[in-house]
Amino acid sequence: MASAGDDKNRVISLSEVEKNNLSDPNGNCWIVLRGKVYDVTTFLTEHPGGEEVIKEHAGKDATDAFDDVGHSKDALQMTDDYQIGVLAETDKNKPGTKTGKNTVGDVPGDSWKDIVFSPTWTNFLIPAAIGIAVYFIYKGATRLFA
Repeated sequence: MASAGDDKNRVISLSEVEKNNLSDPNGNCWIVLRGKVYDVTTFLTEHPGGEEVIKEHAGKDATDAFDDVGHSKDALQMTDDYQIGVLAETDKNKPGTKTGKNTVGDVPGDSWKDIVFSPTWTNFLIPAAIGIAVYFIYKGATRLFA
């Protein structure tokens, strides 16, 4: 885990990240999320979804997988504890990397637009709630004008 004195702005190449894929002699597990590099080696056994989920993305950009799960704000804030640097600018546009400008306060699912258009259970609940509201408005209107 990165300590308070570590430089979170240290530039790390994608090739260096790829070397830290659990098969290196130190057994390190580094991942990239939105252009930031994280050493999650010590977090593997603590991950609520199981360590295999992270191991699958060791040494790679895990942004899509991370965002698809829909992590809580607490989980997003926890990532700061593991950040060890940023991905080199020359590697940010390489295939397989996602370098969106999302931060803890600006993550997928953080705005009404993301919630309404997300492919999650909210896509069921919002139309259902609207349908129920329309039903009761209709019933009230028919009684009022009948």
